[in-house]
Amino acid sequence: MADMSAFREAVTGWAAGAPGDPARESAERLGVRTVVLLEGPSDVAAVDALAGRRGRDLEAEGVCVLAMGGAMSVGHFARLLGPSGLGLRLTGLCDERERPFYARALEHAGAPRQPFFVCAADLEDELIRALGVARVTELVEAEGDQRALQTFLRQPAQQGRDPGQQVRRFLGTKKGRKIHYGRVLVEALPLDRVPAPLGDLLDDLSVGLRA
Repeated sequence: MADMSAFREAVTGWAAGAPGDPARESAERLGVRTVVLLEGPSDVAAVDALAGRRGRDLEAEGVCVLAMGGAMSVGHFARLLGPSGLGLRLTGLCDERERPFYARALEHAGAPRQPFFVCAADLEDELIRALGVARVTELVEAEGDQRALQTFLRQPAQQGRDPGQQVRRFLGTKKGRKIHYGRVLVEALPLDRVPAPLGDLLDDLSVGLRA
């Protein structure tokens, strides 16, 4: 199986100001065809989990799932990796409020027709709505976070807030928790209830593989 870690590290270094040759060489060696631009590692965990459940080996397909370290970096990464850079196919997930940034980034990178997929609030919100708050709470308890959740829900700021918003906020209260639950929530999803943005992204990667 291909190991995309070298390519991801080279691209991240390039985006931070290092030379681009290592990224170019790694892309050629690994046969990278497509890069999925995601805001952070919790989104990567969710995409990887769904790919695994569908029997997909994205790395072997030449797909690099890349956390950019923030949605506002999409323009920079699109320039480096798209037609004006390495010439790779680009796609990704973003939140509705970030749609204009993604659209402009792909246009400026010379890839306006390459699709990206939009979550209403964010991917965690999509997953919570697909599973339901009661099921997500069960999963939190099964993962040993019941006491932490109960403590969080007693905070004054959480009183009167929508239960879905409470759970969503809880997932972001501890470093690494969103990443962990990105995988846990996807692995618990019935495959006929996968949120449309996430499912459509995986379907698009299949189309890209055949192109």
